[in-house]
Amino acid sequence: MKGKLYIVATPIGNLDDITLRAIKILKEVDIIAAEDTRHTLGLLNHLEITKPLISYYKQTEAEKADSLLDKINEGKNIAIVSDAGTPGISDPGEVIIKKTIDRGIDVVPIPGACAAINAVIASGLSTDEFCFIGFLPVNAGERKKKLVDNKYETKTLIFYEAPHKLIKTLEAIKDVLGDRRAVLCKELTKIHETFKRGILSDLIDNIEEPKGEYVIVVEGANKNKNDIEIEERSKMTLEEHYKYFEEKGMDKKEIIKQIAKERKVNKNEIYKYFIK
Repeated sequence: MKGKLYIVATPIGNLDDITLRAIKILKEVDIIAAEDTRHTLGLLNHLEITKPLISYYKQTEAEKADSLLDKINEGKNIAIVSDAGTPGISDPGEVIIKKTIDRGIDVVPIPGACAAINAVIASGLSTDEFCFIGFLPVNAGERKKKLVDNKYETKTLIFYEAPHKLIKTLEAIKDVLGDRRAVLCKELTKIHETFKRGILSDLIDNIEEPKGEYVIVVEGANKNKNDIEIEERSKMTLEEHYKYFEEKGMDKKEIIKQIAKERKVNKNEIYKYFIK
């Protein structure tokens, strides 16, 4: 009988973050695949759990995944853990999860701590909808493109960042998205947990020496790209507005209907204008 792959969330700070179910699974599995075996060993010692550990980090995901799945096919149950939080969320896990599913093996999520969720619920910004970006690309051009792609996103945005890149990342976010409200979350669930709230420029000016991993929560755009484009077209003359849609290959009837919709007037008014 095949074993199972367990995706086990571990504490992001306070060791008491771990769930009773996670402890039970870590005690029951045959092998634990860890992002950093030394870090995970500390957690297991705290929980008084002794299990075989296999190193499984980002750079070795592809090559290690197959050997782990072979063990599951032999009937072994394996738990994947990252250094902190939920595997697969900006941490190793995605590769083996996809391969596990492809092989018809059960994937069992064991929920628990996630820095992004803790940050957004305590941010004071909208939690109706949010968009997880995670770590931005290191390359400046790719980083800017990623931010431009999300410039008109109306959902609350969540980023991760390391301390040595924090200021540069905050400046890049402000330059592309504008000087929005944001929250810097640090040392989540630890003794020195902090939430600094304000507009991006003020947060940048008042940063003390960055330490520890950060979650940056940024308010979404007030209007999406489509709304802004409609607003800009509504400032055109009627002739310019008509020509804009005409160049897109729309016929007269469609153009008049669309202009009326964007200007929020009766289409007969637009029709009469062009008849004159």
